[in-house]
Amino acid sequence: MSRWSLATSGTILLALAGVLSAQPPGAGPGGGRGGPGRGGPAAALFDPTGYWVAQITEDWKERIHPAAKGDVGSIPVSAAGRREAAAWDPASANSCKAYGVGGILRMPGRLHITWEGNNLKIESDAGAQTRMLSFGTPSGQAGSLQGVSVASWDRLTPALTGFTLGGRGGGGGGSLKVVTTQASPGYLARNGVPYGAKATFTEYYDRQEIPGGPALLVVSVEVTDPDYLNGPYWYSVHFKKQADAAGWNPQPCDAR
Repeated sequence: MSRWSLATSGTILLALAGVLSAQPPGAGPGGGRGGPGRGGPAAALFDPTGYWVAQITEDWKERIHPAAKGDVGSIPVSAAGRREAAAWDPASANSCKAYGVGGILRMPGRLHITWEGNNLKIESDAGAQTRMLSFGTPSGQAGSLQGVSVASWDRLTPALTGFTLGGRGGGGGGSLKVVTTQASPGYLARNGVPYGAKATFTEYYDRQEIPGGPALLVVSVEVTDPDYLNGPYWYSVHFKKQADAAGWNPQPCDAR
């Protein structure tokens, strides 16, 4: 459907507003992505802090139990990536590679998100991992499992003047955008489906308020990797807000 058709159909536009958060990053009409913003709680478009528990509503089987060796599922793996996945040896593999930036969000478990000054810290009890999200100056350690991340508040631009697209965060709508590079090689799936050191991870975090229930944190992810992927790999995950730290149980991964 053309952008002109969308602009002339208010019904379709309003329906689109309700599902826009489920689209892959950058897929909305006209892009809908703004520029980087300031960091710190005062600049936040919504409150991402607190304890969040993973809702395993997508790819349940693969996220709970590793798929069979060589099974890449729907990941657009290149020939080199397939060879790497086929050579995976669970007996000798570094299991922490599955807890890097490319796989940690798909792990069953919980996140604990807090502010440290003007930066956000994301801790995961699965693998006992920590990510630092910096607004402006890149934060993190090059060559580490979590890489180097830059965050920004990404305001949602209405597709047509006079319409307000709801359902994306607060303060007029928008996302927390995080771009991560320079991570050490890891696994997109626990059965050794690889990503390399040149991979880029672009994440959009959106808070969804649920009437009569706890809020959801929806994370849409795009992975690009010239070494092991034929094209972009998109996925999304959901986390439910907890009132407290119940169930929080950090378990380090086995680096062997």
